[in-house]
Amino acid sequence: MTMSITIDDTAVRAVNSDFYSVDDFLNDDDRALVTRLRGFVDREVLPIINEYWESADFPYQILPALGELGIVGTAIEGYGCPGLTRLQAGLVAMELSRGDGSINTINAVHSGLAMGSISLLGDEEQKQRWLPDMAALRKLGAFALTEPDHGSDSVALETSARLDGDHYVIDGAKRWIGLGHVADLVIIWARDTADDKVKAFVLEKNADGSYPDGYRAEAITGKIAKRAIQQAHIEISGLQIPAENKLALSSSFRDVSAILNRTRSTVAWEALGHAVAAYEAAARYVHERVQFGRPIASYQLVQNKLANMLADLTAMQLICFRTATLQDEGRLTNEQASLAKMFTGQRSRALCRDARDLLGGNGLLLENHVARHLTDMEVVHTYEGTDFIQSLIIGREITGIAAFA
Repeated sequence: MTMSITIDDTAVRAVNSDFYSVDDFLNDDDRALVTRLRGFVDREVLPIINEYWESADFPYQILPALGELGIVGTAIEGYGCPGLTRLQAGLVAMELSRGDGSINTINAVHSGLAMGSISLLGDEEQKQRWLPDMAALRKLGAFALTEPDHGSDSVALETSARLDGDHYVIDGAKRWIGLGHVADLVIIWARDTADDKVKAFVLEKNADGSYPDGYRAEAITGKIAKRAIQQAHIEISGLQIPAENKLALSSSFRDVSAILNRTRSTVAWEALGHAVAAYEAAARYVHERVQFGRPIASYQLVQNKLANMLADLTAMQLICFRTATLQDEGRLTNEQASLAKMFTGQRSRALCRDARDLLGGNGLLLENHVARHLTDMEVVHTYEGTDFIQSLIIGREITGIAAFA
């Protein structure tokens, strides 16, 4: 994880963002995966991402190249999925986010949340019906949980599902749903009126590519972050979904928690990716920027800030690697996943802010990339449970007392 730069024909010390040599824990397959991902980011993402960030649209033309990386479906085994280890799934999130958060989000939503729901909660027929097309990116998936009035308290969701003959009738609203206005398959979480339990229902587009009557989705505009991928506000009224499209094993809100607990640690890796990109950009820039006749790298305040940034970055790396090991061993607890998400969300957000400070006014320019990572971290520290909610999960583990209300 090193980079070298040259200024005025003078070699400058390489930027080492792997201070504790965590790369030593990677095997040959892991390193090959990282190499593929970095090549993809350098060729397909970085040359165009600022343009799409400004226009608030996703570069869908990169999807074929994304599909060729062998990462879609991440840890799912079979059905055309790669069956990555949890460490490898983390490396995917880190490297994609190191390029851009929106690019990582499309894989996180599609592979982790949508495909993950089908893999965990679908029966064999449902997996065979949907997962191969999703693994090949012939169909995109979305995960519709959050509602306009229910974010952190999503357990209280109000969207309802009523069985009527061979269909469920869905009514309600969803908000902040990534790909919810373009996805071919939308996992809609709704409360079954028969038993008041939250269950998952798979909405499929019509053969002509339109959505069925009763499903209206519009992209949310005016965002300051994750601008290269759009989230949808969705209105659902009298939507009919075949009864066979209820995920067979979904039976309560605990199933939602199971999905989110699997992906929460991956969000920590995403935060790490933003932090690595911001740190490396800042460590290069301080050699390039000359003030008062000297590179700002020579000033004590700058070196102090870089040292603290590197300490936070290293702590994030160690937490992410240990979290992945525990997850691959089947020993990661919900509380451990929450600590990883909380800490990396907090420290990466601060690190990106410090990087922006070191770049001064130039840190506001997209061409220097730090601004994208900084604003994207405003999103990352919020979704899949805010830092505050994660702290309450950990606090309950510490004290034995729930303090959510």
